[in-house]
Amino acid sequence: LIIVMGVSGSGKTSVAKALADHYGYEFLDGDDFHSQESRDLMAQGIPLTDALRLPWVIRMRDYFREAGTRNQHSTLAFSGLKRVHRDELRKTGLKTIFIFLHSDKDTIQTRVNKRAGHFMAPSLVDSQFDSLEDPSHEADVYRIDVRGSLDQVIDQVIGVIDREVHQQADALLA
Repeated sequence: LIIVMGVSGSGKTSVAKALADHYGYEFLDGDDFHSQESRDLMAQGIPLTDALRLPWVIRMRDYFREAGTRNQHSTLAFSGLKRVHRDELRKTGLKTIFIFLHSDKDTIQTRVNKRAGHFMAPSLVDSQFDSLEDPSHEADVYRIDVRGSLDQVIDQVIGVIDREVHQQADALLA
């Protein structure tokens, strides 16, 4: 399970789709697991509470547990703002790698302002940064700056994943 995480506008969906294509994995977007109530709140510019986020994360966790029984490899675009939510997804029983896409608030706000057709209101960028519990110190999280081109970001992420997978394979063979 490769989880591409970060605040809204960091490029999670684009990167996770590209990784799914590259590796032949299933692509899923965490937004698809939101209840209609949560989508409506975000469209109105109302940040989600932890009480609204937890059932969302549990739906994803349960989905990936079941996918693991089918040996389905997946990429997931998921905000992952809270450590408790990242920890919940670590309970899937799958080898999990988190790719943390990050940048400064101005860059993200500019990206979000240019998006069309997304249900999350651009006014929620501040709340996304306020809610983010920095995952940089977590052992399975790899930090990628997204100020480069999309192709550069994807190449960096593929390099990290390939290196991580090869190190594990080498360790198993040793």
